Amino acid sequence: ADDISLPNVLRQCLMLISVFPMLAVYSYHAYNHYECGGSMYIHYPSDSLSTASNFLRMLRPDMQYTPLEARVLDLALVLHMEHGGGNNSSFTTHVVTSSGTDTYSAIAAALGSLKGPKHGGANYKVVQMFEDMKKNVSDTTDEQAVADYLVKLLRREAFDQKGLIYGMGHAVYSISDPRAQVFKSFVGQLAHEKGRDADFALYTMVEEMAPKVIAQERHIYKGVSANVDFYSGFVYSMLGLPPELYTPVFAMARIVGWSAHRLEELINTDKIIRPAYRCVQPVEPYISLKER
Repeated sequence: ADDISLPNVLRQCLMLISVFPMLAVYSYHAYNHYECGGSMYIHYPSDSLSTASNFLRMLRPDMQYTPLEARVLDLALVLHMEHGGGNNSSFTTHVVTSSGTDTYSAIAAALGSLKGPKHGGANYKVVQMFEDMKKNVSDTTDEQAVADYLVKLLRREAFDQKGLIYGMGHAVYSISDPRAQVFKSFVGQLAHEKGRDADFALYTMVEEMAPKVIAQERHIYKGVSANVDFYSGFVYSMLGLPPELYTPVFAMARIVGWSAHRLEELINTDKIIRPAYRCVQPVEPYISLKER
């Protein structure tokens, strides 16, 4: 494990990319069996199938899935691999790799970062937010009623009272998140196949309405748009994925990006990354211990 030569790290990374889907699915089945009392299924992956197809095959008791389901999940994995502008878990990979540690320690640190609800857990927050919306808005086709709910979200009067519309806004993508735009066309197809056109219409309404509400309430005019998390949780719910797998699926995709970042750090630099601190407290006179 401590051999950080490039050929060995590349081998380790390819191995991790290939086994992450099995780690996720088998761990969930074990959890579902031992903690929830459900049946435990261990289906072997097929060498002839893609990662997305194998994931659905291993997860479902009957191993059955439609081509569209596999296509949309495959697209989700591609879109979540990495994105421009950097992100918390990829930066974590750089920082930990710069210490000279092994691949597994660096990836474990990245996983710890991804677990946070502001990073990899954001997609499930979107699903929960919409569930709360449907409970508290009598007619979700009424634009004014939905807008009023969004205002309550921002005023910390609804859902988790954090003042956020989850799935909206991104530190880098202000005009639009290209990942969300690509994803949306396939999400509509899957929603139609699953008989959830009404839910898709609600998501679309919120996507169009939220930037206006945010601009009005927060006076933010630089541009706010839906990010990839806005639709990914909805997709996972339509695929029947249990919530416990939402973030592991993100990890299945992002391990590719983490691997690239780890190799980049090893190739380009040989210096540890550390923060520089600057004290902003005013200088105060020293008081001896006897006088304190």
